[in-house]
Amino acid sequence: MQHANSKRGLMTTAIHAGETPDPTTGASAPPLHMSSTFVTNQVAGFSAHDLEDDGNFLYARWGNPTVQMLEQKMAAIEGVEDCICLASGMAAATAIFLTFLSAGDHAVISDVSYAGVAELARDTLPRFGISISLVDMSDLAAVAAALRPNTKVVHTESPVNPIGRLTDLAAVSKLAHEAGALVSCDATFASPLGQKSAALGIDLIMHSVTKYVGGHGDAVGGAVAGCKALISQIRGESAIHHGGVMSPFNAWLVARGLSLLPMRMRAHQSGAQVISEWLEAQPQVIRVIYPGLKSHPQYDLAQNQMQNTSGMISFQVGDAATGRKIAQQMIDRLKIVHYAVSLGHHRSLIFWMETQGLMDSSFHLSGTQFESYRSYAGEGVFRMSVGLEDPEDLIRDLSGALS
Repeated sequence: MQHANSKRGLMTTAIHAGETPDPTTGASAPPLHMSSTFVTNQVAGFSAHDLEDDGNFLYARWGNPTVQMLEQKMAAIEGVEDCICLASGMAAATAIFLTFLSAGDHAVISDVSYAGVAELARDTLPRFGISISLVDMSDLAAVAAALRPNTKVVHTESPVNPIGRLTDLAAVSKLAHEAGALVSCDATFASPLGQKSAALGIDLIMHSVTKYVGGHGDAVGGAVAGCKALISQIRGESAIHHGGVMSPFNAWLVARGLSLLPMRMRAHQSGAQVISEWLEAQPQVIRVIYPGLKSHPQYDLAQNQMQNTSGMISFQVGDAATGRKIAQQMIDRLKIVHYAVSLGHHRSLIFWMETQGLMDSSFHLSGTQFESYRSYAGEGVFRMSVGLEDPEDLIRDLSGALS
């Protein structure tokens, strides 16, 4: 496995990490192992906890060579010791919370995050006796004030979904570590190449690999990367007890996408920069939020923290009624951009996300937290995931839908 001190470049690492030619056939491409069980020549216990860390496999829920190949590739790209791949991004987030939090513990979680994580934090974790503080992670004073003696996990997201607000990961990590808490970060919007999460102090780097890592919109999965000791704890809880493991076929698809991630992220960033600058010049567009624009309120942080500003754009078009009208025009008129949820695929995707609807369903923000959200989103935003199409074609497509 390749670690943070590797001398190999990103493209070489993305292509070769975790892979070797098949020792039986000599096949250059990694094999797909669909077997649910493996023949063993050792006398072993029936519990997964009896397994030795020697690369042997017994049962697919405990470990699979194709999934392991993806895990090694992800760990190498993130520059950390280990990674576990799971059935979805939500499975990855749940694995973090249910491994490191118990009844009586407290967690600080970003008040704007992936909707499923926000709802899990607000509705589910308190049922297990876990206290939650939902905090605007761009407000360091609020993060510091939320920390308690029993805070075990601080869960960040940067950029946040759907508004593109950033978290100063190094500063939040310092506060959390001083309080004795682990720091996890959902880095899905940034991708593994958007920021050096481990170097910024993140203990547990989480991704929905359904998005940029897989990159093709044809496989669902999640990942958590970090040091071996922490990932081993998650593996014992989530894979063995919770059972939300990744299928080998999805791992094979995601690994194929990951092999070209450096090339794809350069193209996503380049296209998003062109589209965001074009959107800022359109009379129908009130505001554009993209970390690569100087108009982003945290542009300096983006320049310092992000190596790639990714392909996620949010933009306002006025009040909610105008947003719904233009959303219908997009549904009726778009020929290249797909009006659909999700993100990070080679195809461009766009979706209207109304502020009040998200407040009612997922975020339930009020006071200064609501005002912070509205300062980015107004009454709603179009969240656009810029794909790999020619920017000129995307502009023509969007122009017809906005007019």
